[in-house]
Formats: sequence, C-alpha cells, structure tokens
Amino acid sequence: MVRLTLRPKKKSKKSRKSTLSLKERLAKKRRAREQRKKLITLATLGLILGLAIGIPLALIVSIKVGTSVALLIPSLIVSYCYPRQALWFFLIYMPFSGTITYTLGGGNILFQLSKDVFYIPALLALIQECRRKRKPIIVSKEIFLTLSILFIICLTTLFLVNGAQELLPYCDNLSEYDKFLRAPDGTLLLNPDTGIVYTTPCKEGSPFLQGILGLKVLLGYVPLVFCGYYLIEDKKQLIFLGRLLLVLAIVCCSLGLIQYLLLTSGYCAGTRDASGAQLFRASLEARCFVGGSLLYSPAQGQIRLPGTFVSPWHWAWFLIANSFITYAVAFSDTSFFWRTGGLVGLALVFINAVISGQRIALAIVPCAVFILLILTGQIANLKRFIPATIILSLLVAVVITTNPAIVQERVDSFVQRWNASPPHLFIQKQFRFAIDNHQGILGRGLGKATNSARSFGATSLVETFHPKLLFEIGYIGLFAYIAFVTNLAITTLKSYISVKIPSIRSFGSSFWVFILIITYFPYWYPLDTDPVAVYYWFFAGVILKLPEFDKHERKRLRLEGELEETIKTKKAKKRYKRLFQF
Repeated sequence: MVRLTLRPKKKSKKSRKSTLSLKERLAKKRRAREQRKKLITLATLGLILGLAIGIPLALIVSIKVGTSVALLIPSLIVSYCYPRQALWFFLIYMPFSGTITYTLGGGNILFQLSKDVFYIPALLALIQECRRKRKPIIVSKEIFLTLSILFIICLTTLFLVNGAQELLPYCDNLSEYDKFLRAPDGTLLLNPDTGIVYTTPCKEGSPFLQGILGLKVLLGYVPLVFCGYYLIEDKKQLIFLGRLLLVLAIVCCSLGLIQYLLLTSGYCAGTRDASGAQLFRASLEARCFVGGSLLYSPAQGQIRLPGTFVSPWHWAWFLIANSFITYAVAFSDTSFFWRTGGLVGLALVFINAVISGQRIALAIVPCAVFILLILTGQIANLKRFIPATIILSLLVAVVITTNPAIVQERVDSFVQRWNASPPHLFIQKQFRFAIDNHQGILGRGLGKATNSARSFGATSLVETFHPKLLFEIGYIGLFAYIAFVTNLAITTLKSYISVKIPSIRSFGSSFWVFILIITYFPYWYPLDTDPVAVYYWFFAGVILKLPEFDKHERKRLRLEGELEETIKTKKAKKRYKRLFQF
C-alpha cells in the first residue's frame, strides 16, 4: 500500500514541473517577442526622426554630417532604452572606433565621438533606474570626497580661467601695434628675466568650449565607475567580461598582424614612397586595411602602426591594457579552454608589441606581465604558472627565432631612443616647461594642453600627464587629482582583498594592478586617451562590486553544501529503511 501511494505522487510532481517549465518557456518567448517589437519600434521611430533632420542637413551642410545625424538619433534613443546592452556594445565598439572613424566617417569629428553615443545615454538611463529603484548612485562613499574636491576645482578653473579668456579680443582683430604691450609713452614692455616683449592677451577660437571639452577628456569617463558597478552583477558576468575583452584583443591583434603583413608584402605602400620629413611622420594618406594614420618607412627604420585605432600611440596603450586583461583570463578563468585562449591572446599582444614599432609597448608589456606574476601571487601557483609559462615561452620563442632581424631592430631602436632621450630627463623637461608656463594657482585653463581640444583654439604640446595637469589646472588641481586617484587605488585594494573566492579574487587582483600602474604612470597621458581611460574607470567599478559577488557566491556554495548534505541524509535514511523493512 505504501508503494502504491508513493508512485502517483512522483508522477504528479513531474507533471507539475513539466507544466511549470512549459509556462516559463512560453512566458520567456512572449517577453522576447515584446522586446523585439519594442526594439524595432524604437529603432524605426528614431530612424524616421534621424532622416527627417539628417536629410536637410545633408543638403545644406554636407552628406557626411547628414548621415552622421541620421545614425546618431536612433542610436541615442535605443541606447537610452537599453542601457546595459548599450554599455556592452560600447566596450565592443571602442577598439574598432578608429577604423570606423576613417573608413566610414573620413575622420569626421562626429565619428570620433561616436562611441559616446552609446555611453552617455546608457549612463543617464542607469542613473534614472537607480533613482527609481532607490539604489545608491554614489557606489563608494570613500572616494566621494576627493572626487567632489577635484570636480569643484575643475569647475572653478573652467569659469574663472576659461570664462575670463572668453572676454578677451580675438588675436586676428588686433593690429600690429596692439599685438604687444606698451608703456604709457609707447615703448614696448620687456620681460626682465628673458628680455622678450610681452604680448597682448587675446584668444583664438572659444576658450570656454575648449575648457568644456578639456573637462570631458579629464573626467568624462569617471562615471564608468558607476556603470561598471551596476553592469557586472555576478560572477558569471565577471567571467563573461573577461572572455569578451579577450576575444576583442585576439581579433584586434590579428587585424594588426594582417596590417603588418600587408605593409611588408608591399600591398600597402605606407610612407616608404614619401620624401623629406614625411618619411618620419605618421600620415592618414598612408593608412592600410584598418586604423588611422601610420608610419612605415623601413629603409629609415621608422615603423609606427596604429592597429585598429586612430593613431600608433592609441594602439600601443591598447596592447599595454590588454596585457593585463589577457593575463587575467589566462590565470583566473574557470575554463581550461578560455585559460588557453588567454595565453594565445597574451602571445598575440607580445607579437604586436614587437611589430608595431611602439617602444613603450615593447618595454611595458613584458614588465607588466612580470609585475602581475609577483603582485597577484600566481608565481606561487605552480599548477597554472609552470604550464602557462611553458606555453607562452614557446609561442614567443617561435616568433623570435623566425623573425630575429625584426626583434633585434626593435630592441636597437628602443636602446637608441633611451640613450637619446632618457625618460626621466624627458619627464623633468616636461615638468620644467609646465612650471615655467602655467599661470596662477588655477593654471592656464582646461583643454589648453589637450590635443583633442585644438579644434576650439590653440593648444600647447605637453607630452606627459602630470605636467599637463599642472599646466591646465595648476598645483591645486594636480594635487587634488593625485589625491583622488590615490584614494581610488586604496579603496579598490581594500575591496578586492576582502574577497575570498579564488577565481573572483584573481580577476580583482589583475585589474587592481592595472589601476595601480596607470594611477602613477608618469609617461605620456594614458588617462586622457582610449582605451586606458575607459578600462581604468570601468575596472574600478567592477572591483568595488567584487565583495558582493563573493558574498553571493559563498552563500550559493553554502546552500549547495547544505542541499548535498540533506540529500546524503535522505539517501542514508532510505537505505536504513530498506535494510530493516522486513
């Protein structure tokens, strides 16, 4: 009788489960249909609105401007309505933005800002979502004070310095007599230290707009801390992030390798047919296959490849950033397949660092991997460290032995450059220039040493980041920025150290070492440019979220352990009953 009563109960449970799963599948399909319908409706309405505005602009201004606006409007609408998908697309689009800018946009400034079409609406939508659901917008109170101080100083500089410059006369409107400051008797005023004549203060372009763009370049991607915090919601998405960035690195590095092969085979001429100074300058006319301006004059020993980015410098920093990302996947992913893929990606990064001709990538990529091995503790993880080192060494050794002349040429170029202009002396020179030329405690104004702001006025060439800050926002702004990024580095360190799950902690340590190095890196200005400016702030947000991942994962493992223990207990009881049922 007991056995007869148990069987129908089991059947009813199975039927109930199948009925529920069928309902869930139907509901999921219905939601998917509704989402597709909503997406198509939004895209159609946005495209109609974009065409309504873009077509007149194409007829009045230019076809490129009209096309840009026609694509811009639907992109803004869809990105606002689907913020998380827009942020994923933002990360995917960014490495190819240089190629798209010059292939489709012809270098149009609207295409250069096209990636922000996905970022800014998604940011605004996430903020609205957090307000609606009463989630905190300030994801870390520890960094809020230093960020607020820096932001206030930047706004003060924008209004008091850039705003005051807006009141000056245009330089073109000054007569030859008025271009120089004079004493009441008409004699020229001279600088007592240099003996150079003082010039009349005047403006070129729009200093205030230049300041707004300079502020956007300096702090525009800081909200990615907030985006990274809310985009990556669990361990599964963290692993997906690493794998996605790895795939992007492999694809971009493969395209960079093809670009190099096309140049060496003669399919692309590069700058080898140029003359004079053009043999030593990167040129847009010489672009090949992907990316923007490049320099390829092998007879003169000048090779600077842009990969998929707008310039060789951007490509170099993409390779440097991806040495951290591919390393993280190679040593932290839970799948052997993806860990192997991480090693392949790391090897491709090494190869491109050699063939790209960028000395900074050639120097930093191997150093970054060595620092990662020490600071993340993977050098002590012999099970993964030894096989990974063997595989990576074999891949790099094959490349070196098959192309010894190229490798030797790059090493010689690096040594010659170091001897001609040692980095520490170069940085000292940049600081000296900034100290001698900055004006007042608030500096010369935002954007005054930012290359991307030159469309709104003249800019000075300052080639390292901290002297650039001193030049633009003065000593107060420089110290405020250093205090902010130092605070961020300390806060993210505390966050990832608190994590106990090994795979999550390993990802966090790799990302944190990247943040640490970029925070205090004195050469060039990586935090002003893609992709470092994106990855730096985004990874900071992800690290701040890691303790929550760790908490949920440990809770899940604990529940699974309790469930397994319960199942074992039930099985033991059943065996006990069977043993004594007779």
